[in-house]
Amino acid sequence: MGLMAKHALIERNATLLLVGSLLVVTIGGIVEIAPLFYLDNTIEKVDGMRPYSPLELAGRNIYVREGCYLCHSQMIRPFRDEVERYGHYSLAAESMYDHPFQWGSKRTGPDLARVGDRYSNEWHTQHLTDPRSVVPESIMPRYAFLKDKALDVKDFSTQLVANARVGVPYTPDMIANANADLRAQADPAADTTGVEARYPKAKIGDFDGNPGEVTEMDALVAYLQMLGTLVDFKTYDDGAGYR
Repeated sequence: MGLMAKHALIERNATLLLVGSLLVVTIGGIVEIAPLFYLDNTIEKVDGMRPYSPLELAGRNIYVREGCYLCHSQMIRPFRDEVERYGHYSLAAESMYDHPFQWGSKRTGPDLARVGDRYSNEWHTQHLTDPRSVVPESIMPRYAFLKDKALDVKDFSTQLVANARVGVPYTPDMIANANADLRAQADPAADTTGVEARYPKAKIGDFDGNPGEVTEMDALVAYLQMLGTLVDFKTYDDGAGYR
């Protein structure tokens, strides 16, 4: 029986076709999945990545709570138009400590993966308070209430503990100093030596223009200001990581 005849026999016999399909899918699945059991991590290691500081984590919680991800993605695709507009395409390592990650594909507003350091704290605060005062064509709702709402800290170490249980490498020192680090990062007059040592490149300062109180606006702006700032892409080699 020739090859064509055998092929025709399989195509015309539902049972043989089903068995053959299952066999092919099984072999393909094993080839793709089995190697993962021998890898500690499928994400390349990238210098500069660290867990969120307590204030940044609080801001991220607010970002998720207010549904910002419904209009803003945090995933720059490796296409020329996206890279030229937003910056270097996103790396998997940049989301390794996100639970849940903020990738998405909905862009009513621009992608925010590299928004850190692009605008001042004052700009972000004004934009969140009254978007159309800085971007006239914006359809973003106002979040002025964040400036008047004190950040509900309680024992913020529990947030770090919860993240540590799902793999975020928060150390006992980070957990023990969570509340102090959170307040110090938003207070330009505080001793921030510990914050800067535990969270390199953390932005320090009065984010919302009200140094007397840590507000939800402080936290959200602190989170936005660190997005895309941890990896130094001047030294990043797309083909071999860092050179």
